[in-house]
Amino acid sequence: MKKSKILSLFKILFLLLVILRIIFSFTFDKQREIPNYNVFRGEILSIKIDDDKITIKLNSKEKIIVNYYLKENEDYSYLKVGDIIEVEGNLDYPSENSNFNLFNYKNYLLSEKIYFTCTATKITFIKNSSNLLIKMKNFLIDYINNFKSKNYLYTFILGDSSTLDTNVKSSFQNNGISHLFAVSGMHITLISSIFIFILNNFLKNKNTSYLITIIFLFIYSFITNFSPSVLRSFLLFLFIFINNKYNLKFKTIEIIIFILCLLLLYNPFYIYNIGFVFSFTISIGLIYFSKKINNFKNYFSKIFITSLISFLLSIPILINNFFEINLLTPFINLIFVPLISIIIFPFSLIVLFIPLLDNLFLVIVSIMENISLFINNYFNLSIVLKNMNLITIFLYYLFIILVLNKFLNKRYIYIIPIIIFIFVYSNINYFNNTTNITMMDVGQGDSIFIQLPYNKGNILLDTGGIVSYYDSYSITDKITIPYLKSVGVYKIDYLILTHGDFDHMGESINLVSNFKVENVIFNCGEYNNLEKSLIEVLNEKKIPYYSCIKKLNIENNEFYFLNDGNYDNENDNSNVIYTEFNNYKFIFMGDASSKVENNILKKYSLSEIDVLKVGHHGSKTSSSKQFVNSISPKYSLISVGKNNRYGHPNEEVLNNLESSKIYRTDLNGSILFEIKNGKLKIKTCL
Repeated sequence: MKKSKILSLFKILFLLLVILRIIFSFTFDKQREIPNYNVFRGEILSIKIDDDKITIKLNSKEKIIVNYYLKENEDYSYLKVGDIIEVEGNLDYPSENSNFNLFNYKNYLLSEKIYFTCTATKITFIKNSSNLLIKMKNFLIDYINNFKSKNYLYTFILGDSSTLDTNVKSSFQNNGISHLFAVSGMHITLISSIFIFILNNFLKNKNTSYLITIIFLFIYSFITNFSPSVLRSFLLFLFIFINNKYNLKFKTIEIIIFILCLLLLYNPFYIYNIGFVFSFTISIGLIYFSKKINNFKNYFSKIFITSLISFLLSIPILINNFFEINLLTPFINLIFVPLISIIIFPFSLIVLFIPLLDNLFLVIVSIMENISLFINNYFNLSIVLKNMNLITIFLYYLFIILVLNKFLNKRYIYIIPIIIFIFVYSNINYFNNTTNITMMDVGQGDSIFIQLPYNKGNILLDTGGIVSYYDSYSITDKITIPYLKSVGVYKIDYLILTHGDFDHMGESINLVSNFKVENVIFNCGEYNNLEKSLIEVLNEKKIPYYSCIKKLNIENNEFYFLNDGNYDNENDNSNVIYTEFNNYKFIFMGDASSKVENNILKKYSLSEIDVLKVGHHGSKTSSSKQFVNSISPKYSLISVGKNNRYGHPNEEVLNNLESSKIYRTDLNGSILFEIKNGKLKIKTCL
């Protein structure tokens, strides 16, 4: 059999092996049973101490994430990477995203081959590591800690950008230059080139120089925790060396695809790692178009074309993770690629050996930060794009490869189809004939988003306000805005607040400060302090607001406000809203009590309600048997926090609702009602 046929057969068998490995892992590994031990000893792979919480990645019988909450006067700051510790605690599954389209912690940990987390009750130090590589890593970390510019040395040397200022880091992301701060091909290429140049001058033997460089790159990959982008670059360097040394005649694109398959064979869940997906998508694309890129002789032309290709190839990844893109990114890269690749990253290496330059380096990175913040504040052309499904992603890449092939042949008119695609996709909701009603999981609170067909109206009922006892957690930043962007929404036409309790409107000021809101509607009754604070912000932003209205008409969709009473408590003054979508009847009860329910029954003829948003999170003060029997709901929605201290939902209320299908955010996560062509479809996130 000819060598070419054997090679082709090997490629097919290898690809089948990778596919079978992926299928097996997603079928069995993803649903592994929790081990029955609760004391385990292992090596610290990474450690983070944040206020009163320690998070440790531990390599025990398998890798696990250990969370430990510090008791008073406890100090574990002496713990280092590589230390052996013993942990007592209970294993559990990592949390999954309970709201559609948002970050999935479980999948992220799977990408690191971590299947379980542990809430520790006790941590005992056993001994320090004797591993030479770990000692080198800890020495480097301790050494970098002495620098004023340590945040950027962590970033460029160790591949850890977690210590960068949040606002600055956000500007990098918004400007589309975050990839320049992840240790990747650019960094590996420069480091390896420096090493080979120096070694060639000393050893006069290229093979020896390359072997020493490979050993160094392996050590460096270890220090950066074998991040996907570093691992890809290291393996590409290694296999290109082998390919050239033994004259195997593989093309570079074949080598990188082989590396991709090799890593997926090792861990199929790498596909959940955004760094892995970014790294291989951009690398394969740039290698595929490399000859055409090299036709551009001017340095800045090459940077722009390279940035444009990278940007276009990354759009589905950006959309499905951040739900927006900055159209100026290819132009912004003209500034930052040379700045970082020629000046800042090489300078970071020099500073390690000449600490006296630390202050100068700090000045340079401060200038870079200010440039990024300035561009983000004054030249941000970001657009919101709805997340893509797999079919759309596949069709997009077919389209973009065809168009780029034409464009890179200097037929620049082919930029027009790309512009048309972005324009159409950014306005895709104008073509959507589905009504979506989403009860978001905001813990012990309420927030319901209504999206009318053909982009005729976006209505948010309440914002939530309590999810976590950690003050730094923001429902608006972590849930509401990302979810709205993920469904292609860039503004809210009406923010309707059922009443002034914190768990219903606590995030309202944050929301109107960070997202476009056209109108706000309050309930009847006196404004409380929380509502007055919001009104001050609305006046500053010149956002109109209304209270105690009877009816709201949005493009022939009528919302009736049934509770016009004036009660002596905030809950009973809740807006109670009735509406219909394609003859499906919905009623949203806020926190109204059974007293209000009785008054509504006396005033209105309500029966055979399709969907009831249950009042007051399933509290026994609401959803009386008389009310439930009168409206006879088919589906009952309860927005309630997991293991909440109030004991919601009440058992008696659940019994009252037993003739309906009950959905709960603590059990089902976010709940989506889709109404299309007169048919109702229900989806849950969990």
